[in-house]
Order: sequence, then structure tokens, then C-alpha cells
Amino acid sequence: MKRVVVHSDGGCRGNPGPGGWAYVLTYGTSRRENSGGIPATTNNRMELQAAIEALGSLKEPCEVEFFTDSNYVRHGICEWMRGWKRNGWRTTAKKPVKNADLWRTLDAAALKHRVTWQWLKGHAGHAGNERCDELANAAMDGVQRDFSPEQLKEALRKFVAETECAPALELF
Repeated sequence: MKRVVVHSDGGCRGNPGPGGWAYVLTYGTSRRENSGGIPATTNNRMELQAAIEALGSLKEPCEVEFFTDSNYVRHGICEWMRGWKRNGWRTTAKKPVKNADLWRTLDAAALKHRVTWQWLKGHAGHAGNERCDELANAAMDGVQRDFSPEQLKEALRKFVAETECAPALELF
């Protein structure tokens, strides 16, 4: 089994707001980077999307050392998911799991590999994490360049209406 190292990051300008995700994957001396952006999302969704995209880019089962600066991602995949699945994707408080669509996708992607999830402090000089932050920010820049302020506001309004972000309606 090939051994790869992944760093990922996701971010959002406003929460919710325009977001970006990125990953850096290394295998031996080879390196692959990828990123993307969405006009309206949350920070947690971008962190999850980064992990999904990274694992989904692997063409065969691998041993993966996965670094994230998101406690949400690491705790979710390592500690909370087993209970969510057992409880029909409900929390211990019997509420639907937020971002269940992405958690399910991440679960399916992770099951194809042997993943060791590592947390590292963000913005602390770790090269892989810093590069992901740069890429995610560039993706957010691209979203803000490609969409007018009116389009971004409409995307945000639609996102908030369709998700658990109802309290964010107070932003308008």
C-alpha cells in the first residue's frame, strides 16, 4: 500500500460567506495541490470539502497520514461519527447532525484507505498547512473576483435559507 501525506484546510470569509478549500498531497518526491471555492458556505463545510477532495483524488487504496487544523474534522471522524451512524445521523441531543451530507461523503472516502488523522495548530508555521491556507485564500479571492457583490449576496441568502444557518438571516 502506498503511503501518502495529506494536508488540508478550508476557510470562509464571513461564516457563512464565500469559502475555499485546499489540499496538498505528497507521495515520496511527488506533490499534488488542488483547491476550489464556493460563493456561499461555512468554514466547517470547507474543512470537510478539503478532506473529501483530498481523499477522493487518490486513485487506489493508500495508507494516509492526514493533517488538518480543524478539530471539527478530526473529532468528527475519529470520535463522533460512530455514534452519529448508530443514532441514524442524529446527535446525542437527538438533533440532525449538521453537514451530514458531507460527513457521509467523507466517511465513504475514508473507508477506501487506512487513514491516520492528525491535528496540527493552524497558522503556526507548518509548511503543508500554510500552503493549504494560501491556496484556500486564493480560491476565495477567485470566488470574490468571479461573482458580483449582488450574486454573492443572493448565493448567501439562498444558502442560509436551505441550511441550518437560519440565525444568519439576521445578517440581511
